[in-house]
Amino acid sequence: MQLRPNQRLKLDDTDDKLFYAYPRFVTHVDEGFIQRLTDLYRDRLKPNTRIFDMMSSWVSHLPEEMQFDHVEGHGLNGEELARNPRLNHYLVQNLNENPQLPLPDEDFDAVLNCVSVQYVQYPEAVFSEIYRILKPGGVAIISFSNRMFFEKAIQAWREASEAERVELVKAYFASVPGFTAAEVITHKSTLPNLLQWLGAAGGDPFYAVIAYRS
Repeated sequence: MQLRPNQRLKLDDTDDKLFYAYPRFVTHVDEGFIQRLTDLYRDRLKPNTRIFDMMSSWVSHLPEEMQFDHVEGHGLNGEELARNPRLNHYLVQNLNENPQLPLPDEDFDAVLNCVSVQYVQYPEAVFSEIYRILKPGGVAIISFSNRMFFEKAIQAWREASEAERVELVKAYFASVPGFTAAEVITHKSTLPNLLQWLGAAGGDPFYAVIAYRS
């Protein structure tokens, strides 16, 4: 899988660090989405393990009752990451400028990415890094809905249907030898489209694409 140059383009091609310079202490999905994600983490993550929360913010949606050996955060706004109570440490890095993470090989039991994969311009490189830092048997969970900062999402994502976005993330995993076949969890909204667009509670569809390092 190789995105074409035009598929990587954003409507706003200014420096991402400028766009994320000011903290946003909000959640970008509704409570139904967050509950499904937390339940998924409860099911797939193991206590006392090492977690990398990629492209995170001031909240990680991890189950409150679960304790981990270490949660490493990553994002573009240091103020948001500093506010996140689940992070033991964090790093600020723009993956679209430099996708290589300053982290050891095979160091994490899980890599999480919540509602941010749509902004990655070089997913082939980023998913290679996810594979590199995962321990054998480690899990990667990529979750997303239909919301986005439209001007910062890549063209391949903007122009795709929701089903095509799932296939896109599956292709990202498939581009890296050594991941298991991706598993997909879907919960589509039953609300009418108008209510979804108006942001009614329960309107956010939930998608998660999951793979393991073999």
